[in-house]
Amino acid sequence: MSYLNRICSNNIDVAVGRMVYTQWLNERGGIEADVTVTRLAEDRFLVVSGVACQNRDMAWLRRNKPADAMVFFTDMTSAMAVVTVMGPKSRETLSKLTREDMSDAAFPFATSKEIELGYAVVRASRITYVGELGWELYIPTEFAPSVYDLVNEAGEEFGIRPYGYHTMNSLRMEKCYRHWGHDITDEDTALEAGLGFASDFNKEGGFIGKEALLAQKEAGPLKRRFVAFLFENPEPLCYHEEPIIADGKIVGRTTAGMFCHSLGATVAMGYIENDAGVTKDWLDSAAFEIEVECERYTVKPSLRSFYDPAMEKIKC
Repeated sequence: MSYLNRICSNNIDVAVGRMVYTQWLNERGGIEADVTVTRLAEDRFLVVSGVACQNRDMAWLRRNKPADAMVFFTDMTSAMAVVTVMGPKSRETLSKLTREDMSDAAFPFATSKEIELGYAVVRASRITYVGELGWELYIPTEFAPSVYDLVNEAGEEFGIRPYGYHTMNSLRMEKCYRHWGHDITDEDTALEAGLGFASDFNKEGGFIGKEALLAQKEAGPLKRRFVAFLFENPEPLCYHEEPIIADGKIVGRTTAGMFCHSLGATVAMGYIENDAGVTKDWLDSAAFEIEVECERYTVKPSLRSFYDPAMEKIKC
């Protein structure tokens, strides 16, 4: 546990069955990985990485393993399929398929349990990347088709629909959820990315990159920060690399953007810089625009998500 806790910026010394959102940082405080860690037992953890980061993240684990550490890695990617059940009716849908109590009291946010679902025993993890109540189901591969069919049948009365990556991308941007490789990379520190909440500076043993983040904290207001922007005009679409303008001057670029249906307009996200610090006061006082196809559009900046910032829908 001490080995993995040193790699994770957050504290993974939690109760069995709890999930922890964390980053793996380099010595500069840059983000090498963005993962969840579930404690399966006192000495066993499940790390869930991004689709494209499997080999990279495994290499980071091996590279940072002390020579004398008694640690074993097993890549479970091919052994398990994942079906996500998300939305306001996800609890009702899953409750039709299992005897497990899926209520918030019995199955709170960031909890992971093995449950019987149909003919399979699956790991149900209450987590979300789309800003709604939901579960990720980790299913033995051979049972995945039957579980998928059962979920669709159970959710038919609620209007269940399969969703793809474009839908997920739109929903995650409403919540300002970062995506490794676009919004966060090894060159962006956890503080610049607005992910300082996922670093435990007081945990025993510290973590890789802690000293760099503390130095950045002590240097004063961050001169570079990750900010979300909501377009006032519902028509323009942007995707990434569009210029961000403050008071007529280019101050950064977008890393992601997409039309968000819950908000009725496009949301863009990206890093901006200001020598005096990217503070809330400056964000509130400056006039921001984003240029799309050589035309500038007024946008509203925010350090918080535009959709359900209090996370009431997720933790209900």
